[in-house]
Amino acid sequence: MPATVQATDQTDRRAARHVLPPGLPGSPVGPRDGGHSPFVDFDRASWARLGETSPLPLTATELERVRSLGDAVDLDEVREVYLPLSRLLNLHVQEGARLYRAYRTFLGGTAARTPFVIGIAGSVSAGKSTTARLLRLLLARWPQHPRVELVTTDGFLHPNAELERRGLMQRKGFPESYDRRALLRFVTEVKAGRAEVTAPVYSHLVYDIVPDERLVVRRPDILLIEGLNVLQPASGSTALTVSDFIDFSVYVDAATQDLRRWYVDRFLKLRETAFRDPASYFRRYAELDHDAAVAHAENIWASINGPNLEENILPTRGRASLVLTKGPQHDVTRIRLRKV
Repeated sequence: MPATVQATDQTDRRAARHVLPPGLPGSPVGPRDGGHSPFVDFDRASWARLGETSPLPLTATELERVRSLGDAVDLDEVREVYLPLSRLLNLHVQEGARLYRAYRTFLGGTAARTPFVIGIAGSVSAGKSTTARLLRLLLARWPQHPRVELVTTDGFLHPNAELERRGLMQRKGFPESYDRRALLRFVTEVKAGRAEVTAPVYSHLVYDIVPDERLVVRRPDILLIEGLNVLQPASGSTALTVSDFIDFSVYVDAATQDLRRWYVDRFLKLRETAFRDPASYFRRYAELDHDAAVAHAENIWASINGPNLEENILPTRGRASLVLTKGPQHDVTRIRLRKV
Protein backbone atom coordinates (compact mmCIF):
# COMPACT_ATOMS: atom_id res chain seq x y z
CA MET A 1 0.00 0.00 0.00
CA PRO A 2 1.54 3.30 -1.00
CA ALA A 3 1.63 5.99 1.66
CA THR A 4 2.40 9.70 1.93
CA VAL A 5 2.32 12.37 4.61
CA GLN A 6 0.53 15.68 4.36
CA ALA A 7 2.65 18.75 5.07
CA THR A 8 1.01 20.82 7.79
CA ASP A 9 1.97 24.20 6.40
CA GLN A 10 2.42 24.45 2.64
CA THR A 11 3.30 28.14 2.86
CA ASP A 12 6.27 27.42 5.14
CA ARG A 13 7.24 24.49 2.93
CA ARG A 14 7.36 26.69 -0.18
CA ALA A 15 9.25 29.46 1.60
CA ALA A 16 11.88 27.05 2.94
CA ARG A 17 12.91 26.14 -0.59
CA HIS A 18 14.18 29.69 -1.14
CA VAL A 19 16.19 30.28 2.06
CA LEU A 20 18.45 27.22 2.10
CA PRO A 21 22.16 27.99 1.78
CA PRO A 22 23.82 27.17 -1.57
CA GLY A 23 24.79 23.55 -2.05
CA LEU A 24 22.01 22.01 0.04
CA PRO A 25 19.18 20.06 -1.62
CA GLY A 26 16.55 22.50 -2.81
CA SER A 27 18.84 25.54 -2.75
CA PRO A 28 18.69 27.92 -5.73
CA VAL A 29 21.87 26.91 -7.55
CA GLY A 30 22.05 25.91 -11.19
CA PRO A 31 22.17 22.41 -12.64
CA ARG A 32 25.35 20.44 -11.97
CA ASP A 33 26.52 18.34 -14.89
CA GLY A 34 28.45 15.96 -12.62
CA GLY A 35 31.71 16.03 -14.58
CA HIS A 36 32.20 12.52 -15.86
CA SER A 37 28.88 11.35 -14.43
CA PRO A 38 26.24 10.18 -16.93
CA PHE A 39 23.71 12.37 -15.09
CA VAL A 40 22.89 16.06 -14.73
CA ASP A 41 21.65 17.12 -11.28
CA PHE A 42 19.12 19.92 -10.76
CA ASP A 43 17.91 21.62 -7.63
CA ARG A 44 14.23 22.41 -7.68
CA ALA A 45 14.59 26.09 -8.59
CA SER A 46 16.77 25.47 -11.65
CA TRP A 47 14.52 22.61 -12.80
CA ALA A 48 11.42 24.81 -12.43
CA ARG A 49 12.89 27.36 -14.85
CA LEU A 50 12.75 24.74 -17.62
CA GLY A 51 8.96 24.92 -17.56
CA GLU A 52 8.44 28.64 -17.05
CA THR A 53 7.17 29.26 -20.59
CA SER A 54 4.57 26.48 -20.43
CA PRO A 55 1.05 27.24 -19.16
CA LEU A 56 -0.28 25.08 -16.34
CA PRO A 57 -3.12 22.99 -17.84
CA LEU A 58 -4.42 21.80 -14.49
CA THR A 59 -6.84 23.06 -11.86
CA ALA A 60 -6.83 22.51 -8.10
CA THR A 61 -9.95 20.37 -8.44
CA GLU A 62 -8.30 18.12 -11.02
CA LEU A 63 -5.20 17.80 -8.84
CA GLU A 64 -7.35 16.76 -5.90
CA ARG A 65 -8.84 13.95 -7.99
CA VAL A 66 -5.47 12.43 -8.92
CA ARG A 67 -3.67 12.96 -5.61
CA SER A 68 -3.27 9.92 -3.39
CA LEU A 69 -4.51 9.98 0.20
CA GLY A 70 -2.31 12.27 2.28
CA ASP A 71 -0.09 13.32 -0.64
CA ALA A 72 1.32 16.83 -0.16
CA VAL A 73 1.69 17.75 -3.84
CA ASP A 74 0.14 21.15 -4.62
CA LEU A 75 -0.18 23.32 -7.73
CA ASP A 76 3.20 24.94 -7.02
CA GLU A 77 4.87 21.55 -7.13
CA VAL A 78 2.99 20.63 -10.31
CA ARG A 79 4.18 23.87 -11.91
CA GLU A 80 7.79 23.59 -10.69
CA VAL A 81 8.40 19.84 -11.05
CA TYR A 82 5.83 17.99 -13.13
CA LEU A 83 5.21 20.61 -15.82
CA PRO A 84 8.91 20.72 -16.84
CA LEU A 85 8.95 16.91 -16.75
CA SER A 86 5.92 16.71 -19.04
CA ARG A 87 7.66 19.16 -21.39
CA LEU A 88 10.77 16.95 -21.45
CA LEU A 89 8.70 13.85 -22.08
CA ASN A 90 6.87 15.64 -24.88
CA LEU A 91 10.24 16.34 -26.53
CA HIS A 92 11.15 12.64 -26.28
CA VAL A 93 7.83 11.60 -27.80
CA GLN A 94 8.23 14.08 -30.66
CA GLU A 95 11.76 12.89 -31.37
CA GLY A 96 10.48 9.31 -31.32
CA ALA A 97 7.91 10.27 -33.94
CA ARG A 98 10.59 11.77 -36.18
CA LEU A 99 12.74 8.66 -35.80
CA TYR A 100 9.74 6.48 -36.65
CA ARG A 101 9.12 8.43 -39.85
CA ALA A 102 12.78 8.07 -40.81
CA TYR A 103 12.65 4.30 -40.15
CA ARG A 104 9.48 3.93 -42.17
CA THR A 105 11.08 5.73 -45.10
CA PHE A 106 14.27 3.66 -44.79
CA LEU A 107 12.41 0.34 -44.61
CA GLY A 108 9.78 1.27 -47.14
CA GLY A 109 7.05 0.07 -44.79
CA THR A 110 3.64 1.37 -43.81
CA ALA A 111 3.31 -0.06 -40.28
CA ALA A 112 1.65 2.19 -37.73
CA ARG A 113 3.79 3.80 -35.06
CA THR A 114 3.83 1.99 -31.72
CA PRO A 115 3.12 3.72 -28.37
CA PHE A 116 5.85 5.54 -26.46
CA VAL A 117 6.18 3.68 -23.13
CA ILE A 118 7.07 5.46 -19.87
CA GLY A 119 7.88 3.47 -16.73
CA ILE A 120 7.23 4.92 -13.24
CA ALA A 121 9.04 3.06 -10.43
CA GLY A 122 9.77 3.52 -6.74
CA SER A 123 9.05 2.20 -3.28
CA VAL A 124 5.77 1.69 -1.54
CA SER A 125 4.73 5.10 -0.10
CA ALA A 126 7.04 7.12 -2.40
CA GLY A 127 4.12 8.66 -4.30
CA LYS A 128 4.68 7.02 -7.68
CA SER A 129 0.92 6.52 -8.20
CA THR A 130 0.27 10.26 -7.92
CA THR A 131 3.25 10.94 -10.19
CA ALA A 132 1.89 8.55 -12.82
CA ARG A 133 -1.64 10.00 -12.69
CA LEU A 134 -0.33 13.56 -12.87
CA LEU A 135 1.86 12.78 -15.87
CA ARG A 136 -1.02 11.07 -17.61
CA LEU A 137 -3.16 14.17 -17.19
CA LEU A 138 -0.44 16.63 -18.23
CA LEU A 139 0.79 14.62 -21.21
CA ALA A 140 -2.74 14.19 -22.57
CA ARG A 141 -3.00 17.98 -22.80
CA TRP A 142 -0.11 18.37 -25.18
CA PRO A 143 -1.72 18.64 -28.63
CA GLN A 144 0.66 16.13 -30.26
CA HIS A 145 -0.48 13.08 -28.25
CA PRO A 146 -3.93 13.31 -26.72
CA ARG A 147 -4.33 9.54 -26.17
CA VAL A 148 -2.47 8.61 -23.00
CA GLU A 149 -3.16 5.44 -21.01
CA LEU A 150 -1.98 4.31 -17.57
CA VAL A 151 -1.57 0.70 -16.43
CA THR A 152 -0.32 -0.38 -13.00
CA THR A 153 1.57 -3.61 -12.48
CA ASP A 154 -0.72 -4.42 -9.52
CA GLY A 155 -3.03 -6.02 -12.07
CA PHE A 156 -0.34 -8.58 -12.83
CA LEU A 157 0.00 -9.80 -9.26
CA HIS A 158 -0.96 -13.44 -8.93
CA PRO A 159 -4.45 -13.79 -7.40
CA ASN A 160 -4.44 -14.31 -3.63
CA ALA A 161 -5.44 -17.96 -4.02
CA GLU A 162 -2.36 -18.58 -6.17
CA LEU A 163 -0.13 -16.64 -3.79
CA GLU A 164 -1.45 -18.76 -0.93
CA ARG A 165 -0.79 -21.94 -2.91
CA ARG A 166 2.80 -20.83 -3.55
CA GLY A 167 3.37 -19.59 0.02
CA LEU A 168 3.88 -16.00 -1.19
CA MET A 169 1.17 -13.99 0.59
CA GLN A 170 3.80 -12.49 2.89
CA ARG A 171 5.90 -11.53 -0.14
CA LYS A 172 3.21 -9.68 -2.05
CA GLY A 173 4.95 -7.00 -4.08
CA PHE A 174 8.21 -8.95 -4.40
CA PRO A 175 9.10 -9.84 -8.01
CA GLU A 176 8.07 -13.49 -7.60
CA SER A 177 4.52 -12.46 -6.60
CA TYR A 178 3.79 -11.18 -10.12
CA ASP A 179 2.83 -13.08 -13.23
CA ARG A 180 5.90 -11.76 -15.00
CA ARG A 181 5.24 -13.66 -18.20
CA ALA A 182 1.78 -12.08 -18.52
CA LEU A 183 3.19 -8.60 -17.82
CA LEU A 184 5.97 -9.06 -20.38
CA ARG A 185 3.47 -10.40 -22.91
CA PHE A 186 1.24 -7.34 -22.35
CA VAL A 187 4.10 -4.88 -22.91
CA THR A 188 5.48 -6.68 -25.96
CA GLU A 189 2.02 -6.73 -27.56
CA VAL A 190 1.66 -2.99 -26.93
CA LYS A 191 5.09 -2.32 -28.47
CA ALA A 192 4.26 -4.62 -31.38
CA GLY A 193 1.45 -2.22 -32.26
CA ARG A 194 -1.54 -4.48 -31.63
CA ALA A 195 -4.79 -2.59 -31.99
CA GLU A 196 -6.17 -3.84 -28.67
CA VAL A 197 -4.38 -5.29 -25.65
CA THR A 198 -5.97 -6.13 -22.29
CA ALA A 199 -4.64 -6.23 -18.72
CA PRO A 200 -6.07 -7.66 -15.47
CA VAL A 201 -7.63 -5.30 -12.93
CA TYR A 202 -6.58 -5.15 -9.25
CA SER A 203 -8.75 -3.88 -6.39
CA HIS A 204 -7.00 -2.30 -3.42
CA LEU A 205 -10.28 -2.56 -1.50
CA VAL A 206 -10.46 -6.36 -1.66
CA TYR A 207 -6.66 -6.69 -2.02
CA ASP A 208 -6.98 -9.07 -4.98
CA ILE A 209 -7.41 -9.40 -8.73
CA VAL A 210 -10.97 -8.71 -9.88
CA PRO A 211 -12.24 -11.85 -11.65
CA ASP A 212 -13.49 -11.48 -15.23
CA GLU A 213 -12.60 -7.78 -15.42
CA ARG A 214 -10.04 -6.44 -17.91
CA LEU A 215 -8.57 -3.06 -18.73
CA VAL A 216 -8.47 -2.48 -22.49
CA VAL A 217 -5.62 -0.49 -24.06
CA ARG A 218 -6.27 0.58 -27.66
CA ARG A 219 -3.03 1.75 -29.27
CA PRO A 220 -2.47 4.96 -27.27
CA ASP A 221 0.11 7.58 -28.22
CA ILE A 222 1.72 7.12 -24.80
CA LEU A 223 1.45 4.29 -22.28
CA LEU A 224 2.53 4.81 -18.68
CA ILE A 225 3.35 1.67 -16.68
CA GLU A 226 3.56 2.24 -12.92
CA GLY A 227 4.84 -0.29 -10.42
CA LEU A 228 7.43 -1.36 -7.90
CA ASN A 229 9.52 -3.52 -10.21
CA VAL A 230 9.15 -2.08 -13.72
CA LEU A 231 12.88 -1.27 -13.99
CA GLN A 232 14.19 -4.67 -12.99
CA PRO A 233 16.70 -6.24 -15.39
CA ALA A 234 16.27 -9.71 -16.82
CA SER A 235 17.43 -12.47 -14.49
CA GLY A 236 18.15 -16.18 -14.69
CA SER A 237 17.07 -17.75 -17.95
CA THR A 238 14.81 -14.82 -18.91
CA ALA A 239 16.10 -13.14 -22.07
CA LEU A 240 13.75 -10.13 -21.94
CA THR A 241 12.03 -8.10 -19.27
CA VAL A 242 9.55 -5.21 -19.13
CA SER A 243 12.29 -2.57 -18.82
CA ASP A 244 13.62 -3.59 -22.26
CA PHE A 245 10.49 -2.06 -23.81
CA ILE A 246 10.41 1.18 -21.82
CA ASP A 247 11.38 4.32 -23.77
CA PHE A 248 11.77 6.63 -20.75
CA SER A 249 11.68 5.85 -17.04
CA VAL A 250 11.12 7.83 -13.83
CA TYR A 251 12.15 6.64 -10.36
CA VAL A 252 10.49 8.36 -7.39
CA ASP A 253 13.06 8.36 -4.57
CA ALA A 254 13.20 9.27 -0.88
CA ALA A 255 15.19 8.39 2.23
CA THR A 256 14.20 5.02 3.69
CA GLN A 257 13.29 6.50 7.08
CA ASP A 258 10.90 8.93 5.37
CA LEU A 259 9.31 6.18 3.28
CA ARG A 260 8.74 4.14 6.44
CA ARG A 261 7.20 7.12 8.27
CA TRP A 262 4.94 7.95 5.33
CA TYR A 263 3.79 4.32 5.15
CA VAL A 264 2.84 4.30 8.85
CA ASP A 265 1.05 7.66 8.53
CA ARG A 266 -0.89 6.40 5.53
CA PHE A 267 -1.85 3.20 7.36
CA LEU A 268 -3.28 5.30 10.21
CA LYS A 269 -5.30 7.43 7.76
CA LEU A 270 -6.66 4.34 6.00
CA ARG A 271 -7.61 2.90 9.39
CA GLU A 272 -10.00 5.83 9.77
CA THR A 273 -11.30 5.72 6.16
CA ALA A 274 -11.05 2.88 3.61
CA PHE A 275 -10.43 0.15 6.20
CA ARG A 276 -13.89 0.86 7.65
CA ASP A 277 -15.60 -0.24 4.44
CA PRO A 278 -17.27 -3.61 5.17
CA ALA A 279 -15.89 -4.95 1.86
CA SER A 280 -12.30 -4.04 2.74
CA TYR A 281 -9.77 -6.86 3.08
CA PHE A 282 -8.27 -4.78 5.91
CA ARG A 283 -11.54 -4.25 7.78
CA ARG A 284 -10.12 -5.93 10.89
CA TYR A 285 -7.45 -3.22 11.20
CA ALA A 286 -10.07 -0.48 11.60
CA GLU A 287 -10.70 -1.65 15.17
CA LEU A 288 -7.06 -1.38 16.26
CA ASP A 289 -6.21 1.39 18.71
CA HIS A 290 -3.52 3.88 17.72
CA ASP A 291 -0.56 2.13 19.30
CA ALA A 292 -1.56 -1.28 17.97
CA ALA A 293 -2.08 0.17 14.47
CA VAL A 294 1.35 1.81 14.51
CA ALA A 295 2.97 -1.42 15.68
CA HIS A 296 1.22 -3.42 12.96
CA ALA A 297 2.19 -0.96 10.21
CA GLU A 298 5.80 -0.91 11.38
CA ASN A 299 5.85 -4.70 11.37
CA ILE A 300 4.56 -4.80 7.77
CA TRP A 301 7.26 -2.34 6.76
CA ALA A 302 10.01 -4.24 8.56
CA SER A 303 9.00 -7.66 7.24
CA ILE A 304 7.78 -6.89 3.71
CA ASN A 305 8.08 -3.36 2.31
CA GLY A 306 11.50 -2.52 3.72
CA PRO A 307 13.22 -5.73 2.57
CA ASN A 308 11.58 -5.47 -0.86
CA LEU A 309 12.88 -1.92 -1.18
CA GLU A 310 16.45 -2.85 -0.23
CA GLU A 311 16.64 -6.10 -2.18
CA ASN A 312 14.68 -5.35 -5.34
CA ILE A 313 13.48 -1.78 -5.83
CA LEU A 314 16.33 0.50 -4.76
CA PRO A 315 18.92 -1.36 -6.90
CA THR A 316 16.94 -0.33 -10.01
CA ARG A 317 17.20 3.42 -9.29
CA GLY A 318 20.37 3.79 -11.36
CA ARG A 319 18.59 2.36 -14.40
CA ALA A 320 16.09 5.23 -14.53
CA SER A 321 16.20 8.00 -17.13
CA LEU A 322 15.22 10.50 -14.43
CA VAL A 323 15.11 10.38 -10.62
CA LEU A 324 12.75 12.59 -8.58
CA THR A 325 14.14 12.86 -5.04
CA LYS A 326 11.75 13.86 -2.27
CA GLY A 327 12.58 15.50 1.05
CA PRO A 328 11.13 14.68 4.49
CA GLN A 329 7.93 16.66 3.79
CA HIS A 330 7.22 14.58 0.67
CA ASP A 331 8.00 17.40 -1.77
CA VAL A 332 10.48 16.98 -4.63
CA THR A 333 13.78 18.71 -3.82
CA ARG A 334 16.19 17.36 -6.46
CA ILE A 335 16.01 15.96 -9.98
CA ARG A 336 18.66 13.78 -11.62
CA LEU A 337 18.49 13.40 -15.40
CA ARG A 338 20.47 10.91 -17.45
CA LYS A 339 22.47 12.61 -20.18
CA VAL A 340 21.54 11.89 -23.79
